[in-house]
Amino acid sequence: MQDFLKKIHWLGHDAFRIEGETIVYMDPFQIKAGPIADLILISHEHFDHCSPDDVKKIQQSKTVIVTEKDSAKKLSGDVRVIKPGDSIMIDKVKVEAIPSYNLDKHFHPKKNGWLGFILEMDGVRLYHAGDTDFIPEMENLKVDIALLPVSGTYVMNSDQAVKAALAIKPKIAIPMHYGAIVGSDQDATQFKQALTGKVEVVILNQE
Repeated sequence: MQDFLKKIHWLGHDAFRIEGETIVYMDPFQIKAGPIADLILISHEHFDHCSPDDVKKIQQSKTVIVTEKDSAKKLSGDVRVIKPGDSIMIDKVKVEAIPSYNLDKHFHPKKNGWLGFILEMDGVRLYHAGDTDFIPEMENLKVDIALLPVSGTYVMNSDQAVKAALAIKPKIAIPMHYGAIVGSDQDATQFKQALTGKVEVVILNQE
């Protein structure tokens, strides 16, 4: 697991790059140019998740984009639309679409069909929760690594993220959705402290 952890690069906010056999980006936003993507996953259409300008920095003709219907309208190239419950194979990578929505706020309605993702690659199952609260669907997930939002306001706060991590029981939890727009390093620190001795939390440095 520690070897795979070295492949995960946090690019700020909800943006990540996974450098395995396949180069995968998730929700690229305000990123520097980096390795060209084989696969880009976009959770929903909000500007800080679906950023066509950022996609163009890492996209070439063979890049596959997997997303939901609203984001697909803003993007070009090889765009594959999926909805919660779907799964798709892109080369050696399996992508499962997980619901991602709010329970007590209106920013991310369940009816929109916006996404979290489970990415299965290099023998590891990694969950990117997207913009979500602690939702019932998390109880049944079987993943090795969970990327969970912690900032509150538009998503679950650090206390709720702790409950999500305890329900999911990943080998490693990584906080996200802080340090840009909303949330601070303190949210990530509180998340880690609350899970001490229960779930290993790794706070990544932004690249």
